[in-house]
Amino acid sequence: MTQSGTWHRYVALGDSMTEGLWDLPDGAERTRGWADLLAHHLAVRLRPEPVEYANLAVRGRLLGQIVETQLPQALAMQPDLVSLVGGGNDLLRPGADPDALARLLEGAVASARGEGADVLLATGVDPALGLLRAIRGKVAIFNGHLWSIARQHGAFVMDLWGMRSLRDRRMWAEDRVHMTAAGHERVAQAALAGLDLAPDTPNWDDPLEPLPRPARAEWLRGEFTWARTHMGPWVGRRLRRTSSGARIQPKRPEPEVVRV
Repeated sequence: MTQSGTWHRYVALGDSMTEGLWDLPDGAERTRGWADLLAHHLAVRLRPEPVEYANLAVRGRLLGQIVETQLPQALAMQPDLVSLVGGGNDLLRPGADPDALARLLEGAVASARGEGADVLLATGVDPALGLLRAIRGKVAIFNGHLWSIARQHGAFVMDLWGMRSLRDRRMWAEDRVHMTAAGHERVAQAALAGLDLAPDTPNWDDPLEPLPRPARAEWLRGEFTWARTHMGPWVGRRLRRTSSGARIQPKRPEPEVVRV
């Protein structure tokens, strides 16, 4: 492993979470996300030495697509750090097999480590609340495999399952699947911790002050709006077997120096 904090070329792989979907700062021309923030943190800590960063993540990608397409592109860039975060889209599908996904992930980690790159993995977020709780058991099994893979191959892990702050609805966008800017900020801190680097503040994962419980009528209106605006279109795409990222290209396909 490279000494923590001395990486000079970081390549991020994954799906919408790593692409940074829903994290759109005012005036931004392209999405930002936790991986972009992590790259900036690494560059600040290593300056005046440069840090190069590429992001190949695309929304909707399954783990097999990430491994088959993004990983070879990343390794051709000769990175010293790769983040590989995927599997969530797979686990949302009926019949998903977390054991098979783990075998696929382990092969990818072994390939990256064999090329001399350090690897940052991420556990799945605990879907204890809402409709996604139905897949909680599969996410837990996949997470168990992930920790074992990391131990066996010397990979880093950011523990999203254990993050208290992500249990707050305010960390999640209107679709309840992707994070807000605040959520991405917290995950970037989790990434630093996973890389054995000190987060910016010691209370980065403290829960938010609780909000008053909404009236039942207000809650029902919110549920109906969410189902019509987000759940319905998602189900429609599954039935049509189309992906939200079908025509999307990586936002940062080549390593570029991170400006600080």
